Amino acid sequence: MGGMFGVVAKEDCVADLFYGTDYHSHLGTVRGGMVVKNGRGFTRFIKDITNAQFRSKFEDDLGKMHGTIGVGVISDYEDQPLIIGSHLGTYALVTVGRIENVDELAAEIHSSRTAHFSEMSGDAVNPTELVATLINRENTFEEGIQYAQEMIEGSCSLLLLADGCIYAARDRLGRTPIVIGRKGGARAVTLETCALPNLGYEVDRYLGPGEIVRVSAESDETLVPPGEAMQVCSFLWVYYGYPASDYEGINTEVVRNRCGAALARADDCEVDMVAGVPDSGTGHAIGYANEARVPYGRPFVKYTPTWPRSFMPQDQRVRDLVARMKLIPIRDLIRGQRLLFCEDSIVRGTQLKDTIQRLYDCGVKEVHMRPACPPLIHGCKFLNFSRSKSVMDLAGRKAIKELGDGEEHMADYADPDSDRHAAMVGRIEQRLGLNSLKYQKLDDLVSAIGLPKEKLCTYCWDGAEPCAACSSCTLEKKGAALPVQPR
Repeated sequence: MGGMFGVVAKEDCVADLFYGTDYHSHLGTVRGGMVVKNGRGFTRFIKDITNAQFRSKFEDDLGKMHGTIGVGVISDYEDQPLIIGSHLGTYALVTVGRIENVDELAAEIHSSRTAHFSEMSGDAVNPTELVATLINRENTFEEGIQYAQEMIEGSCSLLLLADGCIYAARDRLGRTPIVIGRKGGARAVTLETCALPNLGYEVDRYLGPGEIVRVSAESDETLVPPGEAMQVCSFLWVYYGYPASDYEGINTEVVRNRCGAALARADDCEVDMVAGVPDSGTGHAIGYANEARVPYGRPFVKYTPTWPRSFMPQDQRVRDLVARMKLIPIRDLIRGQRLLFCEDSIVRGTQLKDTIQRLYDCGVKEVHMRPACPPLIHGCKFLNFSRSKSVMDLAGRKAIKELGDGEEHMADYADPDSDRHAAMVGRIEQRLGLNSLKYQKLDDLVSAIGLPKEKLCTYCWDGAEPCAACSSCTLEKKGAALPVQPR
């Protein structure tokens, strides 16, 4: 998915920028970058973090960076931050999100014969440069950011470093969060609130959907007010958000404990121990164990010093290797036991199947699995939280295909009380070699988060999309030609 962090201060901001960006490393996959601005201009470094931690890659560069304003990013795929020269001035830009209509927008821009893209990866356009090109069509940063977000299908939150300030813009439907932190003579802008307390910042406020603000060391000014419609990604709380972070003022670990408790209340399975598949399953498992009054244990421990999160590598074989190497079994806690595992989700199920087999190899008596969210049956088209290249890679979709059904019955498969749903879960249970598999119900997940369902994106589970009123800007422009000159 990616993460970003920015600082505007009265004194040198490099240390805060470095550590604040590093606190987003759990979101990252391929690239890390930082840029600072001082009286001599911009200083920027971008590193490949595929096989190394962000912090270790940038420590040697810190002495070369000085400035009172900067932005950093952990990026999914593309090089960032970009430094852009335009009629608006020279600025730096970072983005987080997923632009579904990149090719369409790029083709329209090329047709103008007055613009080009330089940050190419093979034949692919760098999405952040595409956003910059759209911003540059307008007369001000405020107008340009607003225009870019209107043109984008998918999602885009961004930080734009200009003279003496940072423009922060949250995705139009608020799929990813942006939070402003404050301390003394400095302000920070972050995706993860966990980046703030150890650097001395306090949460000042959360940006609303589509809100655009200009942040200086002394204040922040709203340029475009937030919209009413919101579709914040529910998976922040379930999976890829950090336990110490709050989104919309709701803590991730607290939600995971509530998810686990809901799973326990809906269950009657008799087991000897409850465990979490580390790391993101741990909070759910603690909630389950406390509610069910069953001992909590760690039959698997995670080796963290060198192994990254297993969803990061793009090659499936490497992902499987990472998943295996980072989890070390404790045989004395496994042998002869009836174990119930809480997992954040089952995406493809390939790594989980190997994990379950290792339990049997260690002499486990029974293995029961309780995912903290419903089965994923739709591929996310708003954020890059999964490495699946096809929706048919999803464990739920594979089961549906095996049952001989297609798109016409997806609503039935999303209904936890339907026969089709039960058949799908049974197929997944059989393929994984489990004694039982029971998913969280969507209503219980929504209740655990604590926001109204219409404020949450639940597309990957039930296929629900924003109503026409929420997405009218995108829908209206989808069928229209993109202007090739500034309006």
